[in-house]
Amino acid sequence: MSIRWTYAFIDRPAPQAGPAAGFWTAVTGTRLSEARGDDGEFVTLLADGADACVKLQGVASGGGGAHLDFSVEDVPEFVAHAARLGAETVGEHEGWAVLRSPAGQLFCAVPWRGESVRPPVVRGSRLDQVCLDLPPSGYDAEVAFWSGLLPDWDSAPGSLPEFHVVRPPAGLPVRILLQRLEEERPASAHPDLACADIGAVRALHEELGAVCVAVFDNWTVMRHPAGGTYCLTGRDPETGGLARRSG
Repeated sequence: MSIRWTYAFIDRPAPQAGPAAGFWTAVTGTRLSEARGDDGEFVTLLADGADACVKLQGVASGGGGAHLDFSVEDVPEFVAHAARLGAETVGEHEGWAVLRSPAGQLFCAVPWRGESVRPPVVRGSRLDQVCLDLPPSGYDAEVAFWSGLLPDWDSAPGSLPEFHVVRPPAGLPVRILLQRLEEERPASAHPDLACADIGAVRALHEELGAVCVAVFDNWTVMRHPAGGTYCLTGRDPETGGLARRSG
């Protein structure tokens, strides 16, 4: 079993889905697909000359967030593998399935449609990561779960003790960062962008209506106009690795 492609899925409450789509197409240099789903809740951010790796969903309840879609050749096999590791199947659809990790993070298994060409870096940044924000009580189990679910990926401690990175093989567009929170609260997720220059990308995003929430040494937390949070991280947009610091 292997993962053939990955998608970062941005989830927003349905009334905010339109503004969210406008913001994310602008910062990723993409255009929207036709809406699909029973209520037109799904759209894909299309990249010219490349395969899409970001989608957006208008959710009927909850505050939204983000999740991952894994494109595989055999969906039932992937679902069974996830179940053996402790995942729960939340919904089964024609050809695809929604699952929940042990800590409660949703993710999907979908058929691989031949995607292979990664979208380019756009204006110094690339949306290339979904960060799972995990309560302390569930963190170790989630690290074990995602490492076991993705055995061909590189699973390793991050740059700080509260981080763990699960990196895909070369060519796959979205990786996973697990973050151990300081407080007990339900698991959630948000998208991260790798930025050659965080300050420059922040300025571009603020021109589009985003607001800075907090600044840390190597990442900045932002809130986009449709209300969701995301991070600008000091990583090489081409490789996803931490940017080298001068001096």
